[in-house]
Amino acid sequence: MLKPKSEHKPRDSEISIDATQLRPGVHVRLPLSWMEHEFLFNSFVIADEEQAKRIAAMNLPSLFSDVKLSKVPPLPKQDVAPTELQASEAERSHFAMLKAELMAEKLERAKVMAKMRKRMLKAQNNYAESAHSVVTAFKSLLSTPKESIRQVSDISERSASELLNNPDCAMALISEKPHNDGHSAHALSVMTLALMLAKRAELPEVALRTIGVGALLHDIGKFSFHASMLNNTKRNKFEEEVYRTHCRIGYENALKCGCLSPAMMDVILHHHERINGTGFPDQLVGDDISFAARVVAIADRFDNLTNPVDFRLALSPSEALSMMWHKEKEIFDNTLLQLFVRAMGVYPPGSLVQLSDERIGVVIASATIKAPLSPQVLVYDPGVPRSQAIIIDLLVDTSSKIVRPLRLSERSEHEINYLLPNRRISWFYIQDPV
Repeated sequence: MLKPKSEHKPRDSEISIDATQLRPGVHVRLPLSWMEHEFLFNSFVIADEEQAKRIAAMNLPSLFSDVKLSKVPPLPKQDVAPTELQASEAERSHFAMLKAELMAEKLERAKVMAKMRKRMLKAQNNYAESAHSVVTAFKSLLSTPKESIRQVSDISERSASELLNNPDCAMALISEKPHNDGHSAHALSVMTLALMLAKRAELPEVALRTIGVGALLHDIGKFSFHASMLNNTKRNKFEEEVYRTHCRIGYENALKCGCLSPAMMDVILHHHERINGTGFPDQLVGDDISFAARVVAIADRFDNLTNPVDFRLALSPSEALSMMWHKEKEIFDNTLLQLFVRAMGVYPPGSLVQLSDERIGVVIASATIKAPLSPQVLVYDPGVPRSQAIIIDLLVDTSSKIVRPLRLSERSEHEINYLLPNRRISWFYIQDPV
């Protein structure tokens, strides 16, 4: 008989129940580790009578139920002999075969989850390495411009090559920053998003290099400003005019470097221009804005919406896409914005979502074009360590589906920390491990 771990006790809003109280619609939590039973989750609402019998057949000394999650209350407790609850020989045989099948599936699922986590760890390591290189390059940009630009170019070329050589690699939002994490994090985010969009536009590798370097350096003009200016979300008219000079300052500094192409420098100067002429610094209109600058403008806006200076104003990736498409379509290149939305998907990585079984999770890998509503979701379960969190591929697990995206402001701090644990890390690639 499997014994529950001694530390497993009823949680808030849970009650202790026994096998006589089980029925379809009752929420149950098994006081076991994930690999000690055949069910997909440790806690769930009982789906049918057979599932209730299978749980009873486990002969656990105690079970827990969250009445808030139950669709029906548990049955009244019955005082019956253990033999009366025992399954028949035929049922025990059936349950044993079913458990063997489900445990085999669970082991395969665990292997997939382990592979996904390995890819995530690789992504974090790639990010950390690139962030360090970017910080080093930024610090020495004016003193040793050629070496700094070489470092930036290396980062861009490596990233562009990865995208070209791995067309099926997924974009993943490891987590969102709760506050301003400095120039390097934003620069890496914008570069990644811009390269993704450029790749979707089927640009040649030389164009990807231009856009990648331009994106990494697009905000170098801000190095001349004090942090209080950059972190002020309520600038007055004068302060806003000063802030807008960062494009021109960045361009002039890039010009002094003497080793950037005109196209790269144009990204630095014009990434805040808007198709309808409402941007800055030159109020360019339509095709007067270079293609590279139009690409970076979309990437820059998306990252600023999802990772604003004031983290309380942060939008989820889904919300940011919706705002850009429905409220800001007239200020961006419409063709590029459509490509960006398609590339990101209905539920972009990093989106918090609610599933049909009322669980919540975070999208960690984009859905396929053929099944845009079925991405891979990491599920929140406080009873499972985050390092072992369950990952559901909705394309395979068709019993679950996404009901709606969730706003960050709707969720508790514990849920956010579980689903988005490394909130100082932003967009980066997830590659297949070598």
